[in-house]
Amino acid sequence: MTGVMIVGCGDIGQRIAALFAERRTPLWGLVQTAASLQHLRALPMEAVQADLDRSGAITWPAWMAGAILYYLVPPPREGHADPRLQRFLASIPADQKPRRIVYISTSAVYGHRDGEWVDEETPPAPDSDRGRRRLAAEQALQAWCAAQGVASVILRVPGIYGPGRLPLKRLQSGAPLVDERESSFTNRIHADDLAQACVAAADRAPDNRIYNISDGHPTSMTDYMLQIADLLGLEAPPIISLNEAQAVLSPALLSFLNESKRLDNRRMLKELGIRLRYPTLRQGLPACLPEEV
Repeated sequence: MTGVMIVGCGDIGQRIAALFAERRTPLWGLVQTAASLQHLRALPMEAVQADLDRSGAITWPAWMAGAILYYLVPPPREGHADPRLQRFLASIPADQKPRRIVYISTSAVYGHRDGEWVDEETPPAPDSDRGRRRLAAEQALQAWCAAQGVASVILRVPGIYGPGRLPLKRLQSGAPLVDERESSFTNRIHADDLAQACVAAADRAPDNRIYNISDGHPTSMTDYMLQIADLLGLEAPPIISLNEAQAVLSPALLSFLNESKRLDNRRMLKELGIRLRYPTLRQGLPACLPEEV
């Protein structure tokens, strides 16, 4: 049976691992911290700890050749490239190359589209450094895979929500929201649906394919936050204009608000055969809460 390797085995990686564990697939995960390593040992998988920002030998599993490899490690927070990914690819032994690499990218590679729909044929045009880093990573992976005869699948992922991933601290802080009439379109995917899309990418995606992974129902950041507040019975945050937001919100948050687009997910649904468990926020948000809430 083809084994599965998960590099950057945090929340999403562990969800992927759990799905493959149901098939009794050989599993191997790489994490950066000792705490994460302990979490992996609760799963039926081999696990190693390594720092991809440092050169050093990685203890690869004997069955690595021909495996499916998921790469979920984000780029560094600075710069326009991803030396972390490049260092990782250079560490793969020539005689132990995986059969396919599934790379988790971001929809930020499309940049601002003034609220228009974008599909996988839309040329990337990132406006932010985080988008430029991801596009550079995609291109570096594609070039390496082409040179090495390894297939790639790139998943362009927007905001991920799920249990433990809701912006509760921001809501509880009373930070303002942009008036919905001025708020940009944002896209989301529930963590469980992202995990099933990742598994489907290994099972059914053609080689060297790109997919938008989203629920296909974009709303605004303001709508998202207000739905969470309503679900939890929290007081709604104050509403401000977009002009006021430019002066009071963080640059990181503004970079998301200034990128308005709607992701077309039809290729994902058709080619990967995905049936989303949570196609809308109203279905997905209640599944994010502890049972006692």
